[in-house]
Amino acid sequence: MVKNSFIPGISKKKKEENPGSVEFQVLNFTNKIRRLTSHLELHRKDYLSQKGLRKILGKRQRLLSYLSKKNVIRYKKLISQLDIRELQTR
Repeated sequence: MVKNSFIPGISKKKKEENPGSVEFQVLNFTNKIRRLTSHLELHRKDYLSQKGLRKILGKRQRLLSYLSKKNVIRYKKLISQLDIRELQTR
């Protein structure tokens, strides 16, 4: 498997800016999620990886929720760049 196949072009720009920013963390979680989902397509019964995937999804959801409350413009821009769905409010 190619390690950097899921990293989009914005990651190099974000590394130079601030690796602790919400956008950079969401980008890293998204890359991990995409890698794990491709792994789970081959190994359907890997339950530990499924548990890890759920944890990462929850962390990314909390970060996106925080960003949507603090700055809607940055949130919309990040959602469109990473091509992920918008949060559903309860």
